[in-house]
Amino acid sequence: MPRRLAFSLGSMVVVGSVLVCLLLASGAALAENRRGTSTGPTTAKGYSHPDQYLHLPAVNIADNFEPVIPHPDQDKAAREKLAALEQKFGKKPNIVVFLLDDVGWMDVGFNGGGIAVGNDTPNLDKFAADGLIMTSAYSQPSCTPTRATIMTGQLPVHHGLQYPPMYGQPGGLEGSITIARLLSNQGYVTQGIGKWHMGENEGSMPNNVGFDDFRGFLTVSDEYTEWRDMSVNPEIALSPERFALMEKMPFSRSEVRCVKGEKACKELREIDLDVIKVLDQDWAAYGEQFIQAQAGAKKPFFLYYGTRGCHFDNYPNDKFAGKSRARTNYSDCIVEMDDVFGRIMKALEASGQLENTLILFSSDNGPEGEVAPYGRSPFRGYKGTTWEGGVRVPTFAYFKGVIAPRKSEGLFDLADILPTALSLAGKPGAELARLLPADRYVDGIDQTSYLLADGGNSNRKSVLYWMGSNFAAVRVDEFKVHRAVQITDLITKKGYNAGFSGGIVDKTGGLVMFNLYTNPQEDDSIGIRHIPMWNLVSMEFSRYQGVLQKFKPNFKLPGGY
Repeated sequence: MPRRLAFSLGSMVVVGSVLVCLLLASGAALAENRRGTSTGPTTAKGYSHPDQYLHLPAVNIADNFEPVIPHPDQDKAAREKLAALEQKFGKKPNIVVFLLDDVGWMDVGFNGGGIAVGNDTPNLDKFAADGLIMTSAYSQPSCTPTRATIMTGQLPVHHGLQYPPMYGQPGGLEGSITIARLLSNQGYVTQGIGKWHMGENEGSMPNNVGFDDFRGFLTVSDEYTEWRDMSVNPEIALSPERFALMEKMPFSRSEVRCVKGEKACKELREIDLDVIKVLDQDWAAYGEQFIQAQAGAKKPFFLYYGTRGCHFDNYPNDKFAGKSRARTNYSDCIVEMDDVFGRIMKALEASGQLENTLILFSSDNGPEGEVAPYGRSPFRGYKGTTWEGGVRVPTFAYFKGVIAPRKSEGLFDLADILPTALSLAGKPGAELARLLPADRYVDGIDQTSYLLADGGNSNRKSVLYWMGSNFAAVRVDEFKVHRAVQITDLITKKGYNAGFSGGIVDKTGGLVMFNLYTNPQEDDSIGIRHIPMWNLVSMEFSRYQGVLQKFKPNFKLPGGY
């Protein structure tokens, strides 16, 4: 244990934790003779499991960074792998973030879904099996908060985008310091493809927050389709005057191309019910062309690829209509997204770049539960909630020849992508702090050693769940304490009963805690019987409230929950 608490993380040497460690060790020794049952002492010694950190103090590496659980040996091993790669390829690794939309934890085969639920995912399953499958990876409850978290390395309480702006609403990234900007400054070529949904105003455009190039759309699928479709919104589609009003409203209705140095994005084509069918295929081709163009380039690249699928409304491409065993438009979309991912991976391999590229695959939130057909999750809740079903997302990391195949229950937050990417770019741990203003709080953690070291463990102690402006829950190890929850059928018993149609209870009974191993459905609170654990997990609420005293909450968007 002392070896874990005196460590070197990147260039930051942390000392002074030996006393704490000795106290913990002596306490454990004393407890050895005090454990037992109501009928007497026990001879069972028990077991320690990796990635369980409730008993360990996290360590600060910078005033404006989340504290970490250090692992000096795996950190050293990861840096050695990166050094060998740079010597071999003559540049830093490429980084690909491949993000699905509204896809549930169990929609993919590598988490037990896939063909078993009517939508085969052979490409995803193949690369996941050869990489690191993270069974406890977390998004935010909905699209925009998650995407902004990936871009900024911050939770919504700090980046300010608590809910998705829709139909031309103001607000967005507004020139935030993003992963694209930081990597660009480190010599990376930065490419964005697909769904943006982080603001339509000039300051929030991809080309104005660090991307060299972007092709995609600026908002969300249903904003392009629902008011056009007479089967969805007949009150608009079959009313000429209302339809004309929608066509004149100030929101983006087109696919766009945005280039750094150009003030505005160029409109490529209006997205209607026919164009929506071909977007993902056209974007895949654009991604292939980009990857091929980077072969042999002196600079590494960062590719942020956000698919259109499988956010409703899904209009299957003709090639994939009915291709899933389930034959629903959602399952057909899953099959198509698997194909798109396969094309991107094939392009990396064919261009000779796969061995120097980290690929991170995930979804922007759990499945939505209000517009059928729905995605699948074994957990309680849907998109829009902080129940596990809303925020625990299918995730894996693949790096050919670098990441050994395995599964891990270590905690990972999509906020961790930014500091991890910058670590790969040569700014590990606290070195990232030198690139940021002192008043910018980084909620992400450098997880390079977790991903790359053989048998690496997570560097994250806790997950902090935010639902709009509500600090809703905290998870440490297998325990999760709720202080605010959403009850999906609190308001209505019929109609839409899921993430955005329920009611929020912002003060729970106090001792609401679940063991996510024994009760992943979060319907059997154990707080009253396990008060010692509740108390230890709840300390994370207090700790982070202290963070918010120094780094004030930032709520950019009006309204919302």
